[in-house]
Amino acid sequence: MSTNGKKSRMAEETLQILKKFIDEKGGIVKKEEFAALAVDYRRILEFVESGDLIRIKNGYYTDRIDRFSENELIARLFPDTRLCMESALYAYGYISQKPYAWHLAVDKNTSKSRFKMDYPKVIPYYTEPDVLELGSATIEMDGITHQIYDRERTICDCLKYEGKMEHEVFKEGIQSYIRDDEKDISVLMGYARERKVVSKVQSLIGVWL
Repeated sequence: MSTNGKKSRMAEETLQILKKFIDEKGGIVKKEEFAALAVDYRRILEFVESGDLIRIKNGYYTDRIDRFSENELIARLFPDTRLCMESALYAYGYISQKPYAWHLAVDKNTSKSRFKMDYPKVIPYYTEPDVLELGSATIEMDGITHQIYDRERTICDCLKYEGKMEHEVFKEGIQSYIRDDEKDISVLMGYARERKVVSKVQSLIGVWL
């Protein structure tokens, strides 16, 4: 066997070991986890360059990007965040158009480099740790569980950051909440005091109640 042929066979064997490891880890592996295989990291980068492995974002790898939906990737990569703003409105069925990006609330002390990725598009909202927990809930979307802000916290945040939203999206979200039989106005007012949007709740929502 030629030297090139031997190198090719060794590279293929290494690739299969990496793919098997990725599969055992559920499809996504962090850079530091590869250390358990004693594979030169430069070889991993070569596989990324050749397209045999995929770098999802800095420090995270998979073998096939099509094995995950956007929904799954967000849940796997950002388990400590909460769906908020337009993403939460969409999850509750308050708006009909799916947002072009995932809106995620996260502890302000987290590394900003975590969100530097081309797919899926992510818009982080850096939040004080104690505020991050306010109104935290869970929701299941297509069989995937996400942390999310409850309806009332979501509406208060939309009122607080109305200027960052498209007017029609904001209007649709608020009107949908008003029609929602599951809304809890006493909870909404509690959050409104915390988020300092009491007057906006009274003027934009109170008139419809």
